[in-house]
Amino acid sequence: MRGGIDLGGTKIQAVVVNSAGRPVADVRAPTPVDGGPADVARAMASAIRDAAAAAGVEPRALAGVGVGSPGEVDAAAGVVSNVVNLPGWDGGFALGDALASDLGVPVAIGNDVQVATNAEARLGAGKPYSSLLGVFWGSGVGGGIVLNGRPWVGRGAAAEIGHVVVRRGGARCPCGRRGCMEAYAGRVAMELRARQLVARGESTVLFELMEARGRDRLTSRIWAMALEQGDPLAERLVERAVKALGAGVASAVNLLDVEAVVIGGGLGVRFGEPLVHRIREAMMPHLFADDRPPVVAPATLGDLGGAIGAALLVPARGPRLTAQRAG
Repeated sequence: MRGGIDLGGTKIQAVVVNSAGRPVADVRAPTPVDGGPADVARAMASAIRDAAAAAGVEPRALAGVGVGSPGEVDAAAGVVSNVVNLPGWDGGFALGDALASDLGVPVAIGNDVQVATNAEARLGAGKPYSSLLGVFWGSGVGGGIVLNGRPWVGRGAAAEIGHVVVRRGGARCPCGRRGCMEAYAGRVAMELRARQLVARGESTVLFELMEARGRDRLTSRIWAMALEQGDPLAERLVERAVKALGAGVASAVNLLDVEAVVIGGGLGVRFGEPLVHRIREAMMPHLFADDRPPVVAPATLGDLGGAIGAALLVPARGPRLTAQRAG
C-alpha cells in the first residue's frame, strides 16, 4: 500500500491506496492557518498517520508517501517554494525531507494539480483520452497537462493556467500580478471581492452562512449553499468566475488542442456538471476550432483525486530517492 497527501489551501487530504491505486482509507484535516511550512508538514504527517491507522497499517509499512503540493515544486529535490495561499511560505522548504524524517518512509513530491490530472488520466474522467488539460478550481485555479499519454511539466512550472491573463491591467491576483484568471475565479480572490462589495453596502448571505457553520473563510460548500438560496451577489461573482474560466481555458485549448478538459478542484467538484456546462458554453466564443471543441467533463475521482494522484507518484515497491518527478 502507498500513502498520498493532497495539500490544499483549506484542507489536507490523506489517503492510503492499494496496488491498483484504489483508496483503502482516507482522512481529511484542516490546513494550519498560522505558523509556517514546518507546521504544515507536521499536520500532513499527522494526517497520513491517521489514514494509515484507518487502513490497519503502520506508516513505516507503506511503500512510500506521495505529496501533491501547490507552489513551485522542485520534484527532484523535494523542495516546495512560494505557496501563496498558505501563511509564511514565501521561500523554499524541503518538504520531502521533513516528511521522510517524520514518517520514516520515502517521500515523492509533485505539483498538486498535475498529480490530480495524472490520476484522472489513469483512473478517472480522462482515461479515454491521450491528451487532456486538467483545470482544478478551488482556492486558486491550477492546471495539469497530459500529452500523448504522458504528463507534461515543462521546466517545473507548466500548466499554471490560473495565471493566464484574461484582462490586461485587470484585478489584482493573489500572485501579485494583474488580470490573471485566478484573480476572478480563485476562491480566495472571490472572497476578497465579496468582502469589498459588502464594505460598499451590498448584501449577501455568504458571510452569514460562514458564521453559522463556524468557518473563517468562504468554503466551496458555502458558495454552493448561497447559490441554492439564490443570493444575487454570489450568483454574480460565480458568473464572473465562469466567464474568466471560459476565456482562460479556451486560450489554453487553442494552444494545445487537447482532446478533453477535466474540471476538478473544490469548487469544480462541489458544483459538478451544471457549472461545468456553463464553463463549456463560456469557452465556445473563444475557441479557434469551434467546430470540434474538446470534451469538457467534471472530474470523477472527487475530493480524493489529488491524494490518489499523489500516491501514484510512489512506485509499488517504493521510490529509491527521497523525491521523484511527477509522473
